[in-house]
Amino acid sequence: MTHAEIHLVVPGRLDQRTGGYIYDRRIAEGLRALGRPVRVHSLAGVFPGPDADAEQALEAALAGLPDGSTVVIDGLALGGLPGPADRHHQRLTLLGLVHHPLCEETGLSPERAGELAVLERSALRACRGLVATSSHTADRLREWLRPAPPIRVVTPGIAVTQPVRPPTGLAATPLLLCVGTLVPRKGQDLLLQALARMHDRSWHCILAGSEARDPLFAGRVRAEMARLGLDDRVEIRGECTEQELGQLYRRADVFVLPSWHEGYGMAFIEAMAHSLPVVATRAGAIPSTVPASAGLLVTPGDVDALAGSLRRVLDDPGLHATLARGAGEHVRGLPSWAEVSRQFAAAVMALGAP
Repeated sequence: MTHAEIHLVVPGRLDQRTGGYIYDRRIAEGLRALGRPVRVHSLAGVFPGPDADAEQALEAALAGLPDGSTVVIDGLALGGLPGPADRHHQRLTLLGLVHHPLCEETGLSPERAGELAVLERSALRACRGLVATSSHTADRLREWLRPAPPIRVVTPGIAVTQPVRPPTGLAATPLLLCVGTLVPRKGQDLLLQALARMHDRSWHCILAGSEARDPLFAGRVRAEMARLGLDDRVEIRGECTEQELGQLYRRADVFVLPSWHEGYGMAFIEAMAHSLPVVATRAGAIPSTVPASAGLLVTPGDVDALAGSLRRVLDDPGLHATLARGAGEHVRGLPSWAEVSRQFAAAVMALGAP
């Protein structure tokens, strides 16, 4: 059977090392493996906009497609730019791929959040349907779009369906690993404050994630490290390759990420695939991503609770072992990327039907 080409529109390069781009890239690869031709359109400009270059790039990409084309647009490329979607939605089958609403990004002023909410509502309502990467995100979209286009949930997959390694005991100097771009939403500044309450314990912490997306916040994180006297115990690695991250996961004893919000949280899945106990927050989709058997979740922003949970995992080898086993057991029930790609293909067909 010959399938029509699917056009995937993304902001910037597809090879970027964030959860959203990894999802988009895996889906494109998976659809091609299923015999579904995919053409990726990488847009220039600053996203989410409004930005003249970004809007021109999106307009050119959509204008160049023949009538009836199926176009999946990543929410970061779509949400701040409703104009092109509105101009082309009647002749193209536009589907929005939403990782989390743009207006819920941490650190936005009320005015900016309100502006993005208005723009994103307009852009998403121009779509024939939406694919959300978690049930939490789908529920949020239904709440604030009203009426929302039809929505299908396709959660991320996992590269391996068995734990990468068996649970191991704590090292003499436990390694705490935090994987996430250095932006306010990921809460690395809160993690530093929690770690400062643990000077009496043996540990080392690595922050792995790009500093380029929000240099101002990254600079504040480095300044906070110095102010709290953590320069010799906390290391910022920057953006890592897949191989480098794999090595860090294999070395680590505990995974910690105190996000203010997550649309899903693919780093948590990777951590659990390496049988790592998780310490995180009850923010966004995290409670549905990290089961109680695999991690300790605290209220977002509660530094004392975050420090307390880290102490519990480091001080109690039995708890560490129990959570490590729970993490490994959880990943056995997760879908592979091949399965997720089949779900995505089915969602595109269902949402794209006239």
